[in-house]
Parts: sequence; structure tokens; C-alpha cells
Amino acid sequence: MTTRLIFLLLTLLISQTSQAFCGFYVAKADASLYNQASQVVMTRKDDKTVLSLMNDYQGELKDFALVVPVPQVLTEGQIHIGDAKLFKHIDDFTSPRLVEYHDEDPCSPPVMYEKMMSAPMPTAAMPQKAKSDKSLGVTVEAEYTVGEYDIVILSAKESDGLEKWLQASGYKIPKGASSALKPYIKQNLKFFVAKVNLKEQSKTGSKFLRPLQFAFESPKFMLPIRLGMINAKGPQDLLVYILTEKGRVESSNYQTLKLPSNMDIPVYIKDNFADFYKALFETQVKKQNLRAVFTEYFWNMGWCDPCASEPLSPEELKQLGVFWLEGNSQQGMGMPVQVTRLHVRYTPDSFPEDLSFQETRDTENFQGRYVLRHAWQGKPEQCEAAKTYFEQLAKRHEQEAKTLAELTGWELSDIKKKMNLTDAPDKESTDQWWKKIW
Repeated sequence: MTTRLIFLLLTLLISQTSQAFCGFYVAKADASLYNQASQVVMTRKDDKTVLSLMNDYQGELKDFALVVPVPQVLTEGQIHIGDAKLFKHIDDFTSPRLVEYHDEDPCSPPVMYEKMMSAPMPTAAMPQKAKSDKSLGVTVEAEYTVGEYDIVILSAKESDGLEKWLQASGYKIPKGASSALKPYIKQNLKFFVAKVNLKEQSKTGSKFLRPLQFAFESPKFMLPIRLGMINAKGPQDLLVYILTEKGRVESSNYQTLKLPSNMDIPVYIKDNFADFYKALFETQVKKQNLRAVFTEYFWNMGWCDPCASEPLSPEELKQLGVFWLEGNSQQGMGMPVQVTRLHVRYTPDSFPEDLSFQETRDTENFQGRYVLRHAWQGKPEQCEAAKTYFEQLAKRHEQEAKTLAELTGWELSDIKKKMNLTDAPDKESTDQWWKKIW
């Protein structure tokens, strides 16, 4: 049995090609590149948060259960079953992308084009009566069945008591659960506990569990990640897509860095983009010793350039909890929704605290974008400008090889071999070389 559950869960058992200005998109680095990658969509405005969790559980459904710390007792109306297709769409839209261009004929007069954009202008009900287990200090604040999930909301006074209650109720708790639960109990958080209702799940006709969504109010803009580290085997990847009204989102308690972007790389990477991007990300992570949050994308949700996928529609955004779009059905550059994509690779040692966030005033667009430039297929003797072009092309190819080596950590000699580049010997190394022997 294997499981790839959302990062903050306590695991109880173990292309479409789109045209864009000045080039076109050819590949993307989406969540499927990473084993053990968790995905979360957060929608945040003021103190209101909608959290959407993508469960990627593999195993017997009767054994599935999860625990999520929440700031308050959630009512049934605050819990919803989401749509997995929305995760796929927002992942595609924000993924780092590869674009390609073709050099113009240097022997033809340049044609000036007017720059264009690639897109048009575009009270809660009271919970059920609590049940108590006084001896363990655990209170069942509410019980619901939502979709295929049986849900209980718990409060607890002691982490040992909560662990014992979960064990007595049939949950198989991994070692270390008590110590991981303790910080959340000290913060007076509640615990959302869900199991699969097999009868209700069979009605869905799906072999996979659908996403869960929670809506709540809290002054804290954060995600609890420590519970998911209890039984983690090695580093974990987390992709967080955060929808806000105005500005880019960054971590307030860890360094947030933008990944290297807008660089020319060799054209052979077109067939190896997945390997390239995984190596690039791993290189950046190692440089920071797994102690940084990386920005992969920030843009207005109404448009893109180039587009790895069409923007989410207003209706899709509302399904993800963008409540401030009520009455707004327009899609375009003026849409009051920004999306930030953050990528984290973490271990218990590198991320000892939960992730806290803040919305900044930064509105400058950013995307992980890597460029292929195809050479002109003419000959140097066609015109004087062609000779200059090929001299510059050789220098460009050298720089592309060096850039790729720096980004990925790959051997420069191997890269040059794949590019069919040969290092010309310098004069000193060839002039009367035999004098160095005798």
C-alpha cells in the first residue's frame, strides 16, 4: 500500500499548445513530475480562507483516514467536496513552461511588429451536541457525513489523550503522533478527522477520493505542515496555489525566492524538459539546504503570456472559493484575482515551523520560463550579415551550454557533446606543442 496524501494530513495508514506573442509554448513542468508531491489551493481575502486539499491516496479505502488542524469547529456548511479537475487546470495554468522561437533570416530586412498581448483585454449553524470522553480530555464537537467522508471535529486537552482516543476509535496512529499533535493543542486548535464512508463512496462511481474543501475565518494566514512529516520517507514536495485579490504571496517565516527564469537553453532540451526542470529545481533546493520557498509563477488570473493552459473561468474560480467574484462574470486582464504558485521541498529538520504567508504589494508578473532559440538554416556566404550572424550564433551556443550546466549541475562536456559543439584549441596549446615534450 502506498500513499501520497496532502502535506498537512496526519496519515493514519501507511497539452494543449497555445499561441502567444513572439513564440509558442511547447512543454510544461506540472505536478506529475514529482513523486510524493502534495497539492493545495488556498483562497484568501481579509481573514477568510478557503482551503482545498487534493488527496492522492492509493490503498484500501477502508483504511484511509486523515487529521487536519483547523482554527474552529467547522459546521457542515463549511465543508464541501471539490473537483479534482480544478487542481489539474490550475496546475497546468501556473506550471513552469518551455517556449521556442526561430531566428529570422539575417539577409532579409527586419520586419517590425507592434507588440500585442497574448490575451484580450480583458452565519453558521450551531454544531451538534458534543460527546465527551472526560478520561482522555477529548470532546467530539460535531459529526457529519459529507459526500463519501464521515467527519468528526474534535477538541482535546492533551496530545496523549487525543492519540489514545484515535487508537481506541480504530485509527492506526504512526509513531510520534502525540508529539506532533501537541503544538496544535497548545494553540487551542480543533481537529478535523475524516474517514471514508464506503457505502457513500461506492455511489460516486470513482476509484479515487475527491478533494475536500474547508471555509473558515482566522487572522492566521498559514498552513500546518508538521503532521505530514511524521511518517515521511525522505524530502516531500508541496505545491501551493494561492488565490488573492491584489498581490503576490510569499512566506513570512521562511525565505521566498524566485526560481531562475527567462534563460536561453539548448534546443535539445525540448525532448528532455522534465529532466531539465527537475534538475534545475533540485539544484536550487540544494543551494538553499532545503530551507527556502520557491516562487514558480505569479500572474493575474485573467490572462497569460505565453499560456501553458487557458486561464480558469470565473465559475471555476468561484468553485475554488474566490468569493469576492460574486456578480463578476468577465474574464480578462482586469480580473481582481492573482495567483501565486509556490513550490517547497522540505524535511522535518529544514522546516521546523508551519508555513506562514503574507500578501505583498508586488504585482510584477513572474513565470518559470525557459527559451529555445532555433538557428537560421541558411549559409554564411549568402550575405555579409550572415557571416556576422554565425559568429554570434557560435557564442550564443557556448553561453547556452554554460547556462544549462549552471542551472542543472550537469557536466558541461556532456552538454556540448549533445549540442555537437567542439572546443577549438587555442593557439598556445597548438603552436610548437612538441617543445613541451623535449
